[in-house]
Amino acid sequence: MALTAPQIMVRAASAQIATASEVGNPGFCTFKLGDFQVTTILDGGRPSEGPHPTFGEDQEAGAVAELMEANFLPADQFVNGFAPVVIDTGSEKILFDTGLGEGGRANGLGLLRERMQAAGHQPDEIDVVVLTHFHGDHIGGLMEAGAPAFANARYVAGQAEYDFWTAPERAEGQTANAAKAVEANVVPLAENMTFLADGDEVASGINAVAAFGHTPGHLAFSVESGGRRLMLTADTSNHYVASLMRPDWHVRFDMDKEMAVETRKRIFDQIATERIPFIGYHMPFPAVGFVEKIDLGYRYVPATYQFDL
Repeated sequence: MALTAPQIMVRAASAQIATASEVGNPGFCTFKLGDFQVTTILDGGRPSEGPHPTFGEDQEAGAVAELMEANFLPADQFVNGFAPVVIDTGSEKILFDTGLGEGGRANGLGLLRERMQAAGHQPDEIDVVVLTHFHGDHIGGLMEAGAPAFANARYVAGQAEYDFWTAPERAEGQTANAAKAVEANVVPLAENMTFLADGDEVASGINAVAAFGHTPGHLAFSVESGGRRLMLTADTSNHYVASLMRPDWHVRFDMDKEMAVETRKRIFDQIATERIPFIGYHMPFPAVGFVEKIDLGYRYVPATYQFDL
């Protein structure tokens, strides 16, 4: 059985990640989707050991190593990127997720604010902040120096996600640290927050899609403008090889692993069948691409000039 390799160049993980300015990359990518302007922003990149057992937690290390090497990737290191998205609808600027914020800057992360400004989006111009879920790399940038980082924004999040993380029992055990971050970053904004369920509208053309499993209330978002479509998949898949070519493999950070598998297949079957481009929060930057169905999963195809035409 062949291990098909995505046609994308990915730099091997190293002890240091070059900054965007060092490699001549501004750390953002802007394109048109119908009447919308979409900007992906690199909050930073983090090298780690792995991808096993973070990815393929239920597999032998050798199987994961074989898949990585077949796809021109190192078997013992990987780079995790973080890509919030700004959509300018013409009437509102909508930010999806906020990166790691102040807590990530000592490690070269938390770059959303400076890079969105470089892309022409000032923090006080953001009208809506949408939270796909409440993991720290998505909510860490909500606060800046003890105050809301996006002073004029209203907030949108999943009702199921909020209910789960703010339940009293989350303050103990394995969920305690994450619940503490939610208490500090999300709860103070709740009075100005709209809560969504599957299918609910953020703005005209932008709707929530239930994508549970990674967290109990994890949401993807369907975007449509001028007859063109896009899916924001957030953390439905977190590695462009391990989680797409092998969607059945368990991922350490998926809270309900079997539900996450079912969600990956449902979401990416739709993306593949309907040939919809998608933005994945942890896909190789600029985090925009397509998938095609292959033997056991999906092949990732990065976007090139499709949005320029």
